Formats: sequence, structure tokens, C-alpha cells
Amino acid sequence: MNLDSTVQTVQEVGNQVNQYKQMFENYIPDITKFGIKVVLAIVAFWVGSTVIKGIVKFVRKSLTKSRLDTGVAQFMSSLVKIVLYILLIFNISTSFGVKESSLAALLGTAGVTLGLALQGGLSNLAGGMMLLLFKPFQVGDYIVVNGQNGSEGTVSKIEICYTTLLSIDNKHIVIPNGTLSNTTITNVTARDQRRLEIKVGISYNADIQRAKEILEDILTEDPDTREDEEMVVFVDELAESAVIMGFRVWVDTDRYWDTRWRLNQRIKEDFDYYGIEIPYNQLDVHLHK
Repeated sequence: MNLDSTVQTVQEVGNQVNQYKQMFENYIPDITKFGIKVVLAIVAFWVGSTVIKGIVKFVRKSLTKSRLDTGVAQFMSSLVKIVLYILLIFNISTSFGVKESSLAALLGTAGVTLGLALQGGLSNLAGGMMLLLFKPFQVGDYIVVNGQNGSEGTVSKIEICYTTLLSIDNKHIVIPNGTLSNTTITNVTARDQRRLEIKVGISYNADIQRAKEILEDILTEDPDTREDEEMVVFVDELAESAVIMGFRVWVDTDRYWDTRWRLNQRIKEDFDYYGIEIPYNQLDVHLHK
């Protein structure tokens, strides 16, 4: 009985092996065909990606040559890239036998699902379109984003969902377009000229008229101040420990900070030379025995 049972078990195992072997041989053509499709799909995706990169590069150069705003060129290039990749994936999927109607329904369902899940991304896309339409700033402008600590710098890129700023110390600050389109933005370099205002305190014992003359001479002699625009020196405030003098003058935007720093130094040097005291906070300590 034991020998017969062993022989029967061996026969059953042999039959199962033969069945698996026959099944594998039957499916070899299908497996080979599927493997060839996968390889062709990978090759097609690689070739398509290379072609898309070339098309995007060509579109960007064409938009740049047409003298469009740099931000518009960047945005359109990003949009063209996304659309082309969607078409590439769609074509590769249909090559696997997926029906176009089924794929369209799948994409529609996926689009709705992603739309609900990525509401922030869609708001960033809409925000980017609003920024390009109304142009509160352009590539190369220096902006300050209200309510975003440290978010200020020169606009480097305006892409489909995000805008990149370069800070003064060369940090990349990436801000969602949805945030930019829904907040207050100060465009520092939107105009060719900026009004420069500096205030300085002088002693109550100092000659106010003489101090005004010194400030007027400083403004007139500076190479970057605009004499054809408003240039005024004034007494701004009678403070607790000083008379606050001030002036306003127009300068070219790209020379604003150099001019401001130079004028501050010149005011200190000339006030010292002509004996105009600039008071500072002092603390008197009285010792009682």
C-alpha cells in the first residue's frame, strides 16, 4: 500500500508539472508579445521625451525672439511641455490595446479626482495665468511679498504653478502662484525712478538754517540725484532730544541703494566738519551715598 501510494503521488506531481509546462508553452507567445510591447513603449517614451524637449526648446526660443515677456515665454513653455507629455502617454496607452473611449473616461475620472485632491495646484495654475494676464511684475523685477517673511527678491522664473525669486544673498525662494495672486505685492523696480527720503537728528543748539544749507549742498553735488525733479529739505519733527531734519529727492531705481548709502556717509562727514552735532541717547547715572 505504501509503495502504491508513493507511485500514485509521483504520478500526480508529474501530471501537474506537465500541466504547468503546457500552460507556460501556451502563454509564451502572449508573454513575448507583451514584453515586446513594453520594450517598444519604453523606447517610444524615450524618443518622445527627446522630441518634446526639442519642441519645448524651439517654442521657448521662438517666443523669446518674438519679444514676448520672459515670464510669458516660461509659462507657455511649461504648458506646452505638460500637454505634449499627456498626448505621448495617451498614444502609448492606446498602443497596448486600450480603447480611446475607455482611456478618455479614465482620464476624465482621474482629472476630477486629481482636481479635488489638488485644489491648491489648480489655484496655482489659475494664479499663474492671472499673473501673466495682469502683469503685476515681470522677470527681472525686484518684489516684496506682503505677509511672507523673507519673501523678497528678483523674479527669476514665472512657471506654470510657481514663481522663483532670487534673494540678495542668492537664495532661491519658490512661491506658489496662488499665493502671489491673492496677496499684496510691492514691485520695487516697476518705475525708472524712486523717491529717496533720509532723516537725521541734530542738536537743539545747532543752527537749523545752516544744517538745511549743508543738506541742500549735499543733494546738489551728488551725481545721482535728479535736480530736474522735486528736491526738498525740511524740518520734520521737534523730538524729545533732537530736531529731526529730512530731505526728499528722486534717484534712478538702479542707483537707489548706492545713493542712499553714500548720502548717509556724506551727511555724517559734513555735519562733523561744520560742527553740526548729531545727538544720541545718553544715560545719566546719579550715585547717592
